[in-house]
Amino acid sequence: MVEISEFGPRPVTIDWQQCDTVLLDMDGTLLDLSFDNYFWRELVPRCLARARMMDPDRARIELFERYADVRGRLEWYCLDYWSEELSLDLRTLKAASSHRVRFLPGAREFLVALMGRKKRIIIVTNAHADTLRVKKGVLGLDRYLDEFVSSHEIGLAKEHAGFWPLLRDRLDFDPDRTLFVDDSVPVLDAAAAFGLGHIVAVTGPDSGLPDHEAGPHASVRRIVSLI
Repeated sequence: MVEISEFGPRPVTIDWQQCDTVLLDMDGTLLDLSFDNYFWRELVPRCLARARMMDPDRARIELFERYADVRGRLEWYCLDYWSEELSLDLRTLKAASSHRVRFLPGAREFLVALMGRKKRIIIVTNAHADTLRVKKGVLGLDRYLDEFVSSHEIGLAKEHAGFWPLLRDRLDFDPDRTLFVDDSVPVLDAAAAFGLGHIVAVTGPDSGLPDHEAGPHASVRRIVSLI
């Protein structure tokens, strides 16, 4: 099949007979990244400005600079790290805003269809365990997935080359017979370098923002296009 987007056609062919294991990113692949963008780019800066009695624009600028310092590292995704750094109760804040958590269009249907194909379906996410727990509870993800792995359990972010051998040891999958879908190009690059046999990028992770490029990877706008 060919997915047509504003960036041009990119062929995506999945031979499901050649895939035993399906590794899926969570945020931006199955779930709408609009929640996380709202949380980290709007809600946290607003709460920080209020707590420190700062100008909101100044608080936002300073916070984004701190984000940039750790982007791509495990700390970037860690509620413990940011709760301590900012002296904010981010767990409570995340739970209170969890009504915004939702599937991307077609993602639930994709999972239901995939279950019918009798594949081993695993979420592999950089999200902190507490964030994962909140989202599992809101959307009932346990109904669709066989296993969940947070990179915090591995000790490395998915962008790190060392993550993938550790994940293989943890899950005991055959890289040649594994499909991996994610919206992050650095993560996909690391997975490709490790040697996963089937890799697909999602180019529309946030329903409220324009699509992004997928680098050298085959891509779909929505994961449901793979079924």
